[in-house]
Amino acid sequence: MRATFELAGQHVAPGRRQTMQLALAQLYTQSPLTVPVEVVHGKLPGPVLLLCAAIHGDELNGIEVVNQVLARINPARLRGTLVAVPVVNVFGFIHKSRYLPDRRDLNRCFPGSEKGSLGARVAHFFVNEIVSKCSHIIDLHTGAIHRSNLPQIRAQLDCPVTRQMAESFGAPIILDASIRDGSLRSVAETQGVPVILYEAGEALRFDPLPIKAGVRGVLRVMRTLGMLRATTAKSVTEPIIARASTWIRAEHDGLLHLKVRLGERIRKGDCLGTITAPLGTENRDIIAPRSGIVIGSLTMPLVNEGDAICHIALFDEIKQAEKTVERFVDELDVQTPAM
Repeated sequence: MRATFELAGQHVAPGRRQTMQLALAQLYTQSPLTVPVEVVHGKLPGPVLLLCAAIHGDELNGIEVVNQVLARINPARLRGTLVAVPVVNVFGFIHKSRYLPDRRDLNRCFPGSEKGSLGARVAHFFVNEIVSKCSHIIDLHTGAIHRSNLPQIRAQLDCPVTRQMAESFGAPIILDASIRDGSLRSVAETQGVPVILYEAGEALRFDPLPIKAGVRGVLRVMRTLGMLRATTAKSVTEPIIARASTWIRAEHDGLLHLKVRLGERIRKGDCLGTITAPLGTENRDIIAPRSGIVIGSLTMPLVNEGDAICHIALFDEIKQAEKTVERFVDELDVQTPAM
C-alpha cells in the first residue's frame, strides 16, 4: 500500500479523495477566507499533478474544467495523486475581478513572501502548502476582460517533459513562451517542476468549446504521464508550434468593427476591420502587418489608441496551421458563437 498523502497537515489515504478548505486569510470583516482543494490519492504510485485555475479571479472556464475532470477520476484506478485547486485567487473570485484587493496581479507575485503584500502572502502560501507537494502542473487561464483566446498552450519547450505535456494536451496551437518574472511558471521552473499553461476563452464567461477542449486536454496529459489507463479513442489533431506571436494595436480612437474571428487565417495587407468615430465618420482601416492565425481578439468595440485588438500567431507553415485549427474545431463539434 502507498503511504498517505499529506497536504497542509491533512492526510489522504490511498484510494480515497478528500475535499479540504485551507485557511488563507481573513476578510476585513474578520470572516475566514479559505482556498478549496480536492485531493484524489490513487492506490498506485505515480506523479503528483497540480491542476489549478482562477489565479486570475475572473477566469471561470478553468474552474469548470477542474470540476469536470474531478468527476471523471476514480481513485481506485488512478496512478499517482491529483491535487485540484479550482479557485486560487479567492479574493478576486468573490469580487469578479482579475486582481487582488490591492490591485496586484497574483501571477506576478510568486514565489511570494510571508511578510510581504497581500499578493506576496497568498503566493507564498500557495507555493509552500501546495506547489511544493507536486511534481507536474497544469495551470488554466482565459483571456482578460473583454478579450477572448483561441485554445492554446503556452510553455517553455526546452524541457522534454514540458514539451511532452504540451503536445499531448491537444490544443491546436502551442506558443513556446518565455517565462515572466513573478509567475507560477517562474517559480515552478526554479523548482524543476514542468508546467504548461492553457489559455482559452474569455473572462467572466463559460465557453463550451474551450471547456470541452480543456477537459479532454487534461485527461490526455494524465494518460501521457501514466496516471490514467491509455484508451483506444480516435486520434486527435496534432498541435502546431508557433515560432512567435504579435499583437496588432489600434492606431486611432473610436468604435471597432472587427471582421476576423478566432482561428482565422489572415494575410499581410488584409483589412481586419475598421475604426470609426461615434457618428460613423472618419472610417480607418486596420491593416494586417503580418500573416498568421488569430489566436486572441478584443470583444469590446470601444478602443483607445494603442489598445490591443488582435493577437496573431506566426508560423513557418501557415497553411498547415490553418488546417490544424479547422480540424480541432471539427473534432470537438461544439456550437458556440464565441469561436
